[in-house]
Amino acid sequence: MASALRSKISNGERLTPEDALVLLQKTSLLDLAEMANEIRYRKNPDPAVTFVIDSNPNYSNICVVDCIFCAFYRHPGEEGEYTYSVDQMIAKFKDSAAKGVTTILLQGGVNPQLPLTYYLELVRRTLAEVPGIFPHFFSTSEIIGMAQVSGLSTREVLKQLWDAGLRTIPGGGAEVLADRVKKKISNRKGSSNDWLEVMREAHAVGYRTTATMMYGHLEADEDIVEHLLSLRSLQDEHRGFTAFVPWSFKPGNTPLEKIIPHYATPTRYLQILAVSRIFLDNFDHIQASWFSEGKKTGEIALHFGADDFGGTLLEENVHAAANFVNKTNTEECIQMIHEAGFDAVQRDTLYEVKKRFPRTVAA
Repeated sequence: MASALRSKISNGERLTPEDALVLLQKTSLLDLAEMANEIRYRKNPDPAVTFVIDSNPNYSNICVVDCIFCAFYRHPGEEGEYTYSVDQMIAKFKDSAAKGVTTILLQGGVNPQLPLTYYLELVRRTLAEVPGIFPHFFSTSEIIGMAQVSGLSTREVLKQLWDAGLRTIPGGGAEVLADRVKKKISNRKGSSNDWLEVMREAHAVGYRTTATMMYGHLEADEDIVEHLLSLRSLQDEHRGFTAFVPWSFKPGNTPLEKIIPHYATPTRYLQILAVSRIFLDNFDHIQASWFSEGKKTGEIALHFGADDFGGTLLEENVHAAANFVNKTNTEECIQMIHEAGFDAVQRDTLYEVKKRFPRTVAA
């Protein structure tokens, strides 16, 4: 790698897309780790890694956008389709809260059978009836679906959800923000700009959101850089993103499995994670994933620029539908962080510290 690029990184200068391609294509993995960690400690000097006690249930698997990377969805009337009532979801949330969960990351399919009132009631009743749970609800695709069903704009839908009490939105639905790729894997979901515009509107209303990327399918390096550049540019506007979360495509039981039968490698994950930390200079947090990449890879990722370990994921159904299952609990999550050499810090959805679990070092 050219010394000029290393100097830019050390000096905190903003990298160009061309710089990002050099990092992806011509930089050794250990060099990436060193530079990403330098930035990680510049932004988060505490030698600790955060995590949240969460669950990721689904209120419906009915979806009409037919993404070819998804094994979870069912069409209306198809065998195995379901939609839970608000009462059923509240019961699930109460059960999760009793097990120590503090955040519910809730998503479903784009279900045209559900009115906007269903989603508003879900938010209101969660806050009123399960006060220990923070609602982290609904992807951009679902919000666009709500707008289509209700006849309102996405901005108005976001305002109504805000008035109901919603304050954060998960970053699902981005996949890779390059229309060349989106037209192949999720043509009916909309364009890259659709995802970005809902996030832009959400940030303007006052929401904090995560940003995601699902790679390892039909994208090229240039598409990954385009994705990161789009996120960085939007973050410049409102600083609405709390964290960036990349994960790799899981092909099991998906239409795309015939074309992409294998998982992306751990090396590719670590490379993308490190480049993300280096390039996304206006993001405070980068999240490692024990869940999507495996526990040992997740631990190693904490030395490639990540300062957060995601959640405990008491329940998860989307990856499970693709025959990919990893499970943990709070104790093991803390243990993994300790094994990686860090104190563990339980946080909430907005990265406020709840409890610290210091690592004990043997004499």
